Amino acid sequence: MKKTIVSGSGPDNILMSLFEECSGIRAESSVPLSSSGSNRKYFRISGGGKSLVGVAGTDVKENEAFVCMAGHFRSKGLRVPEVMAVSPDGLYYLQEDLGDCSLFDAVAAGRESGNYSPQEKSLLLETVSCLPEIQFKGAEGLDFSVCWPEPEFNRRMVMADLNYFKYCFLKATGLEFNEASLEKDFELLAEKLLEGHDYAFMYRDFQARNVMIHDGKPYFIDFQGGKRGPVHYDVASFVWQARARYPEPFRDGLVQAYIDAAGQYARIDAGLFRSRLKLFVLFRTLQVLGAYGFRGLFERKPHFLRSIPYAMENLRGILENPPVDCPCLVPLLRLMAELPQFAMQEQGGADAGDNGIPGDSMARTDAGLTSCSGRPDSRDSAARHDLPEGQENKQRQELEVTVCSFSYKKGLPEDPSGNGGGYVFDCRALPNPGRYEYYRRFTGMDAEVVEFFGDKAEVPAFLGHVFSLADAHVERFIERGFTHLMVCFGCTGGQHRSVYCAERTAEHLAGKHPGIRVTVVHREQNVQHGA
Repeated sequence: MKKTIVSGSGPDNILMSLFEECSGIRAESSVPLSSSGSNRKYFRISGGGKSLVGVAGTDVKENEAFVCMAGHFRSKGLRVPEVMAVSPDGLYYLQEDLGDCSLFDAVAAGRESGNYSPQEKSLLLETVSCLPEIQFKGAEGLDFSVCWPEPEFNRRMVMADLNYFKYCFLKATGLEFNEASLEKDFELLAEKLLEGHDYAFMYRDFQARNVMIHDGKPYFIDFQGGKRGPVHYDVASFVWQARARYPEPFRDGLVQAYIDAAGQYARIDAGLFRSRLKLFVLFRTLQVLGAYGFRGLFERKPHFLRSIPYAMENLRGILENPPVDCPCLVPLLRLMAELPQFAMQEQGGADAGDNGIPGDSMARTDAGLTSCSGRPDSRDSAARHDLPEGQENKQRQELEVTVCSFSYKKGLPEDPSGNGGGYVFDCRALPNPGRYEYYRRFTGMDAEVVEFFGDKAEVPAFLGHVFSLADAHVERFIERGFTHLMVCFGCTGGQHRSVYCAERTAEHLAGKHPGIRVTVVHREQNVQHGA
């Protein structure tokens, strides 16, 4: 593995330079790859018929964990990507490109239909049978001190995950509960989870999206969060992956396949293992719901919102025979699981389109929950702005127009008025000054960026369409006596394009409609002002 010096400050530029230093081949392209729930950025860097996956991390220790563990696992003969190069600052590295087919993709037909084919079942069974090799063989000689952010599964980690669930999901349902009683149950659950001594390498996020099918075999990625811990956790993560919806007999077969394979490395009491596994299924499900709450309700990522009903389906199954006697937690979870917004909608498959997504109505209405900020969703209050026929010319109030810029990475802006009326415009098709080093210190409010957009013909053309739509809306809202309209502009970082478009739109509306009040909010820049 080569360490090299690179130039440029954008992640794609740094990774392309790293590719050239590592391979001696000119980098010809950089294509962003999906990062799902991670803040890390992934790119496929290609040139001269060769490709590598570039990773731009946010934490040097996290990257070090992956790089060190990948080297150790490869020395043990485990199927993980080879790390080819690391930047001097440790924030960027290149790894072997294992292709585009994840296990999640490979079994998509079975997941969508609910009927897994023999080939899909065989691939899933092979994957779960590889897990003990990673856990036990991978743990041999591994320096757990490199693990990030903790070297070992411990009480602090358990309580953090349980509180993650409480604050980012449970409280958002609006259910009332006794904080002290729930805390006692969390402590009891933590005690039970930490009772065993069956520790090896705990992958932490062993699920189908983190398994790549390469040359017909499963390869394993994204283990940087791994640590010393109980082997049950990874089995629960894989077999009870929320959207998989494995039939119960096949789920049992996956567990048995794991037990059989683990027997090569440790003495496994199948009955005791299955009993303790239920505890970890409950814990993992709560941890997943916390993540879905944060990524979905707070960051507004639709995939996570749409996954909530599947996790709830798992939770209902667990609660049929709870693995722990928690007098506050268990009844509370039962109440939560029966809330109508979490009901599965069976039309279409598990990954169906907009009209057939189980829980899709929840994705469109925030799951009937409050956000992590504690503000309730009040979209149905829009009716109060619509005055009865014949009264539209009475009780007129000033129309306020909020013009907002934001980053799509951090989700759509909330509408504090509760009205929900207006537009969201995607600026990401416009020229991006953020691709150039010179402009990265500026925003769309600065003269340098204004000048940049000044000679780009597509920008005024785009804004011309926006102005026409917004003007028509404003005129109609004034006529009807409505009091609030929101016009939002999103781009990748919420710094250049969206900010510029929001500023120009606010100026236009304030100039053309002097009877309205225009407020500009640049969410990612923490700036608010009048127009």
